[in-house]
Amino acid sequence: MPNWTDTLASLGARFHIDDASSIDDFGRPLAAAELLEGFVAPVTDLGIIAVAGEDAASFLHNQLTNDVEHLGLAEARLAGYCTPKGRLQATFLYWRDAEAVYLQLPRAIQPPLQKRLSMFVLRAKAKLRDATAEPQFAAVLGLGGARADTALRRFAGTLPGAPNGKVDGAFGTVIRLSNAFGAPRYLWLASEEAATSALPVLANELALGGNQAWQLAAIHAGVPSITAATQEQFVPQMVNLELLGGVNFKKGCYPGQEIVARSQYLGKLKRRTALATVENPAARAGDEVYSMEDPGQPCGMVVNAASNGLGGADLLVEMKLGALGEDVRLGSAGGPALRFGQMPYHLDALDI
Repeated sequence: MPNWTDTLASLGARFHIDDASSIDDFGRPLAAAELLEGFVAPVTDLGIIAVAGEDAASFLHNQLTNDVEHLGLAEARLAGYCTPKGRLQATFLYWRDAEAVYLQLPRAIQPPLQKRLSMFVLRAKAKLRDATAEPQFAAVLGLGGARADTALRRFAGTLPGAPNGKVDGAFGTVIRLSNAFGAPRYLWLASEEAATSALPVLANELALGGNQAWQLAAIHAGVPSITAATQEQFVPQMVNLELLGGVNFKKGCYPGQEIVARSQYLGKLKRRTALATVENPAARAGDEVYSMEDPGQPCGMVVNAASNGLGGADLLVEMKLGALGEDVRLGSAGGPALRFGQMPYHLDALDI
């Protein structure tokens, strides 16, 4: 029976891609309209840290911005990991089973984050390991759009009924995430065998994408991901993390907690993360943006960017809320203009 790598290579051959390890978009980035209809995307740029042991939940509860101790087996949540100054080093999707708590984050920043977290275990009965390649996580598929529910039910049966729900079974683990384009998104973590059987079928029913499609869907869901280019740039509220349920202001202390709380209630600068489009497919996380009202200094920074399949890029941009109605440019005062779109949730003005 073909393995997961063979399956990706076979699908890649449809688009004349020979190296399965380099597949990002199967030769063609998907556009928002295709994501809206329904898509499936092998996701290869995310890693998983497993934290196991008697004190795993309490250890993480004292490190992350969200509640871990009361996390149920049928749910998943977002959280941030901050410096003592309240600046995000990472954002996670996290969930648990009977054995461990799992943190999903960009694979590129996983090793240093895992090492840093391990430094603070001290006497806690908790051990961190890289679980990215473990059999139950050998294949990760992202699905979304209007036709994704019906297609996925064929393999997973009953799906989570609301965002942040999780179901487990012989098929693996399916987590429902926040909507994009008004339709659910699902993350399916599966064995090689399960994914190898399912992906060719799904690819015949849904638009086939890769990391680009999954990133573009997350951008349109308004969900930020901290990458190497943006580490230690933002307090959680600057990237709307608390609007997405990723910050619990009632839990105990964690690194940067005092500054995060102060930013919520006593800060001064009004900043948020907004959705934008730019006619430059090379836009990247960490790029600065400039308002023509004050072109001498940046008014914000790109948090995430993905090709939009139309020759440009769609972005999540952290910036001063007051600049949203202004002429804002990417990279410099002479750069291409940003066109702002509607976020899927309300951006409350917050003094931070």
